[in-house]
Amino acid sequence: MTDYEELQHEVNRMNHTYRVLIEDIDFFTAALSQDRVVVWHVLEEQEHIIDYGGSVEAYSQVSVKLAGKRFFRNTFEFRVQK
Repeated sequence: MTDYEELQHEVNRMNHTYRVLIEDIDFFTAALSQDRVVVWHVLEEQEHIIDYGGSVEAYSQVSVKLAGKRFFRNTFEFRVQK
């Protein structure tokens, strides 16, 4: 991540300009509105962007499919910009 991206992420975090998708209804809503969903790996002390994602193509209790790739729901955090 570049310095600019890190700074932008910190500003977004401070302003809470993103919404975390957790429940099925969150993924359903994001799919209907064709929102770009970004995949993050969040640990206690740090966060890393895993994939810039795309719109939700499919989801289940186990995984989410974004731009042809599947990500485990219990491993990653899924965010949509507000």
